[in-house]
Amino acid sequence: MIFADKLIQLRKKSGWSQEELAGQMGVTRQSVSKWESAQSIPDLEKIIRLSELFGVSLDYLLKDELEEEGNLALPEDVPSARRVSMEEANKFLSIKAGTAKAIANAVFLCIISPVCLLLLGAMSADARFGLAENVAGGIGMVVLLAIVAAAVGIFISNGSKTAPFSYLDTEEFETEYGVSGMVTERRDKYKDTHTRYNIIGAGLCIVALVPLFLSVVFNENNVFTLVMMLSAGFLIAGIGVNLFVRTGIIWESFEKLLQEGDYTKSKKKRRPVASVITTVYWMAATAIFLAYSLATDNWEYSWIVWVVAGVLYPAVLAIVNLLPVKEK
Repeated sequence: MIFADKLIQLRKKSGWSQEELAGQMGVTRQSVSKWESAQSIPDLEKIIRLSELFGVSLDYLLKDELEEEGNLALPEDVPSARRVSMEEANKFLSIKAGTAKAIANAVFLCIISPVCLLLLGAMSADARFGLAENVAGGIGMVVLLAIVAAAVGIFISNGSKTAPFSYLDTEEFETEYGVSGMVTERRDKYKDTHTRYNIIGAGLCIVALVPLFLSVVFNENNVFTLVMMLSAGFLIAGIGVNLFVRTGIIWESFEKLLQEGDYTKSKKKRRPVASVITTVYWMAATAIFLAYSLATDNWEYSWIVWVVAGVLYPAVLAIVNLLPVKEK
């Protein structure tokens, strides 16, 4: 039995998670994970600390041939954490990489869904096109609903592909030998792409406001031009958000397997509450957007609801993180 296996066995016997052992040792959970996956070995000072912590000898920890140190059998009432194999980790990362593009495209469709309605509405207001207002509104709403329905279908389809890995969001788990190192290596290789996509996405979201401002400055009384520019803004913002979502999903998959960022033990306890609040929040934002837009037919400005919702969302998450969490 090698040191890594002995450490896992001793930790489980004590009923500790990797994060709890890390706290006892004054190191990070990632350090404990590397020790248990044989990616690294603690220095002598920490080995002595482990010896004292578990009440075993240094010989037992350091010599592979010493298999027993007292009664190391794991008690039946101590649940063992779920272990993620290399095959399972690779499958998860592959599925997430495949669904990231589809989900990002679905979000893009949701953002541009009002464009057809806006354009047809502007055309009906211009006598040159000879388009009746009710016809324009009817066709525009049909197109909008069709686009949203397609996006929802994509969300559901891709969500079902990752459903078997939902435990990564809320449960504590351990990774088998080499998994942590593999995920860390792939994340490091992707880091530059992740940064580039975020920079481009942020730039596009800012630039998306430029067409609207230009149309107001140079064509203040031309409704059709105003709507054309607003539609261009939707398209530019949609591309920016597409990049945000795509790279965010991929980066999130690394954090889930490494149990870092928003997926540490303490934050996982809050995820069920955060998930419910997030769902309610965005459903409320959607309801407000549609109710205001349909009631006033003021689609030119109702998109501001999404801007306000986006600005307030981090504050909502911050409040959620302050809520007390009951220990199980």
